[in-house]
Amino acid sequence: MTTDEVLAGVGPRLRQMRKDREVTLAALSEATGISVSTLSRLESGLRKPSLELLLPIARAHQVALDELVGAPPAGDPRVRSKPIVMGGRTLWPLTRQPGGLQAYKVLEPQRRQEPDPRTHEGYEWLYVLSGKLRLVLGEHDVVLTAGEAAEFDTRVPHWFGSTGEGPAEFLSLFGPQGERMHVRARPKRS
Repeated sequence: MTTDEVLAGVGPRLRQMRKDREVTLAALSEATGISVSTLSRLESGLRKPSLELLLPIARAHQVALDELVGAPPAGDPRVRSKPIVMGGRTLWPLTRQPGGLQAYKVLEPQRRQEPDPRTHEGYEWLYVLSGKLRLVLGEHDVVLTAGEAAEFDTRVPHWFGSTGEGPAEFLSLFGPQGERMHVRARPKRS
C-alpha cells in the first residue's frame, strides 16, 4: 500500500471511529482543541492528516496512532533469542533493542562460589522464578527465594549467584547504564 493510499484511508477511518463512539464533531473539537471545520475537512479527505492533528485525536479516542492511520500489523511480537552462556550462567535475552532497559531470564547452576562484589552505573531488578539466589549488596547478604524480588543501585558493590543448594532461575532487568563493564569494588586502604 502506498503512502497516498494510507493517507486517503485516514479520513473515513476517523469518521467511522468517531461515529462508532457516538462523539460529535463539536465534542471531539473540545477534547482535542482542533476546530470543527478542520476535523470535518480531515474526515472528508479535504485536509491531509498530520501528526499535529492525529496525536490529539488518538489521545481523545484513547487509541494508538497506528489504529488511526491503519498501519499494517507489526511482525511477530515474540522474542526468539538464543541462550548465551556467560560466566557459567545461561542467559536468554528478553529484549531485542540495544540500549535502554534490558531484560534477561537467567539460569544460575548449582555451584559453590566466593562472592566477588562489583560496581557499575545503572539500576538492577532481580525476580526469582525458582530455586534460591544469594545476593550480596553492600553490607547485606540475603537469600532470595521463588517469588521474591530485589532492586538496587548498581553503584553499590553487589554480587549474586548460587547458594550451593541447587540451581536458581530468575529474571534480571537493568537500565541503560547496566551494560557498562563491571569495575572491581575495592575498599579504601588507610
